[in-house]
Amino acid sequence: MSGVMRATSAMATAVKTPTTGRDAGRRAGRRGTAQRCGAVAKPSGPPENLERLRITTPWDDAKAVLKSEFGATDAELKHAESLSDEDLSKAYYMMQLCRDFENECNQAYMAGKIRGFMHLDNGQESIPALLADAIRQDDLKHSYYRDHCHALACGVDSGAVMAELFGKDGGTCRGTGGSMHIYDMDTNFQGGWALVGEQLPYAVGAARSIVLDKMLGREDAHDRITVVFVGEGGAQNGRMAECLNAAAKENLPILFLVIDNGRAINTFTKDVAANQEVFNQGKHYGVPGVLVDGQNVQDVLRVGRAAINHVRTKGPAILQVHTFRFNGHSPADPEHERNRKDEKKWARAECDPIKIFESSADAARVDLKNETAKAKLEVQRALDFANNSPPPPPGLAAELEYPDPSGKVDYSTREPAEGLASATAVTEKIVPAETLKALKARIEALRAMCVDPKGISIGDAVNLAILEEMLRDPTCLAHAEDLQAGSSYNIPANTQQAFGTLRAADEIIDEGHFMGKALGEAMNGYRPIVELMNANFGIYGMAELSSAGNTYATTGGQFAMPLTVIGAGGTAPNQSLGAEHSQPFHAYIMGIPGLKICSASKPQEAYGLAKSMIRDNGPGVLLLPVKMMKSRGPVTPDSFLPLHKSTVHHLASDESVKNNKAVTIVTYLHGVKETEEAIAELNGQGIDADFIELTCMKPVDWKTIQTSLQRTHKLVILDESTRTGGVGATVSAIVSENLFDELDAPVVRLCMEDAPVPYASEMEKTVVKRAADLVTAVTYMVNRTA
Repeated sequence: MSGVMRATSAMATAVKTPTTGRDAGRRAGRRGTAQRCGAVAKPSGPPENLERLRITTPWDDAKAVLKSEFGATDAELKHAESLSDEDLSKAYYMMQLCRDFENECNQAYMAGKIRGFMHLDNGQESIPALLADAIRQDDLKHSYYRDHCHALACGVDSGAVMAELFGKDGGTCRGTGGSMHIYDMDTNFQGGWALVGEQLPYAVGAARSIVLDKMLGREDAHDRITVVFVGEGGAQNGRMAECLNAAAKENLPILFLVIDNGRAINTFTKDVAANQEVFNQGKHYGVPGVLVDGQNVQDVLRVGRAAINHVRTKGPAILQVHTFRFNGHSPADPEHERNRKDEKKWARAECDPIKIFESSADAARVDLKNETAKAKLEVQRALDFANNSPPPPPGLAAELEYPDPSGKVDYSTREPAEGLASATAVTEKIVPAETLKALKARIEALRAMCVDPKGISIGDAVNLAILEEMLRDPTCLAHAEDLQAGSSYNIPANTQQAFGTLRAADEIIDEGHFMGKALGEAMNGYRPIVELMNANFGIYGMAELSSAGNTYATTGGQFAMPLTVIGAGGTAPNQSLGAEHSQPFHAYIMGIPGLKICSASKPQEAYGLAKSMIRDNGPGVLLLPVKMMKSRGPVTPDSFLPLHKSTVHHLASDESVKNNKAVTIVTYLHGVKETEEAIAELNGQGIDADFIELTCMKPVDWKTIQTSLQRTHKLVILDESTRTGGVGATVSAIVSENLFDELDAPVVRLCMEDAPVPYASEMEKTVVKRAADLVTAVTYMVNRTA
């Protein structure tokens, strides 16, 4: 890979005229004279305080890099080099379209028609010119928050983009996304992602979906690619290294298109990055990279074509485009950082890719006036469409909460997208007959355990659900750490042995990375299952999980998100795992819109909920009790449980209700075992309880609680999360707001205290509540209201 460094260093030379002390004095004198005369002297070069200048990357030098590092042939380079009049006209039109579109966006923003955050792309128009030239409609595209021009160049209708910025129903996402979230299913434009760097693993997942399509025999997958856009500042994010590793490990068809404008938001990237040569980041992984002058659209087209052809035919690559952004980070940017205003003024005059093309010999081959007029007409059409588009209906946000509304789907009858018969045929084609035979035998062995008097463990019950669903539907995938060995609780056991490394992927130790890949797969027709080993490790993937919850609504209902996350967690009494393994991850994610969150403390619930969640078209999280994973019980094979209903394990006797000695107990995870022990003790005192397990934690099934409170009128919550911001706090608030008249006494919450869970048992008892605390609380409540 050293050839990249040598060749690129030679060709990427910043152009700046040296200035001696005498020259500087003369220049200062000339400026002073000009000011005294009221004239403005034309500068002989860039301002002396500039820290970043234009580079040059001549095509002949670039060819040497492409040959040595990309293995490009003479024929491939000849094809990349050839720019017809039509190619140049198309490129010039796209640059003008993007410039005019962004200028009108700026005006609309100032007029209040566009709100929130907006990020303009002026000065970087050679990149959309390349997209329009070499990226196809069937390629998958993942952009970031500066996405307008990328969408236009990828074929998204300009009127729909402008209407989205205006918050109109005719927008790409019906006004749900806005400037930073442009999505369009028809052109495979998949974001518009607002968190810096988050798009990287999503794009890797999208690239995996192409490889998976090939494995499943889908003919349209042949030479499709994924392109992901990232700034050189965003490329300093650790996600970049993880994704280069993943792309290289599986030789994914993905282009990392690095837009290098020298600024990480506003900060000089060189102030925070030891090395800005992002094109060289792939060296460690064997991923080739090349740098090109983004102000020269002809060079961008040629080098970009060669890089894209490499991805289509060989594997991943990095294309770094050196540009200048003419606007601040956003219209609200005061641009106070050093030299920024001088740089912007100089770049607009000397580094404008449109002006540079117009001054080139190739400009004579293009009808500049005609292409400019066409671009202006298209932008005017976009403005007219946006202005005339109606606003979205007020209730749209609520409609888009879940792809599958609660209680509206019979999961037992939902077939794979391609139909059950076709899915079965695909599985028989891609899984060797002997492997398939062994897999079916393993499934039958697990099913036999379900009806054995000894029962089946929670871990094995979930493993059975996953194996059945992956056998039935070839779009079901698995991601986990230590997957080959079955992870910690056998949940993904035998998946890789049966389905191979592509469908059952062992992952690096970063949950955010493989959650992100799963998100990209889910957007492209797959049903990934992510196993967390320990649910608390999901903290690494909070950003990805948040975006998974938001995607269906933010895309205006275009992209479903059939992603299932399963993890053992919670906090059992005396578990002695310390604070980091005892966090209430379930409480942390309760506030993420669009997630369905379930829990299961018994094998039957674990199996039935897993089966339903895998078939649901939205993102779901299934939480299991970490200290009870080997507990056994019966399971009804082929059963499906609702994702919106809690489970009533026990009803108080009519006698206890009549004597006012009945309470409602709501709990989940390890609290189920503690409650069973407590009820046995309370029965000895003549006290009984309606016992409800929150098998559905979100949305909260308060109707089941209502039915119980109409009998008992007393509520105790045994909560495996903290007093502040916990699950019990949410349930208590809902009950107080909706069922206050049913209560004879205030709700009692037995929850973890707002302190890290300690290791030593003596301290832990004061933080984590258990059966003894529940007996005390229920007894007090009953006696108080007697």
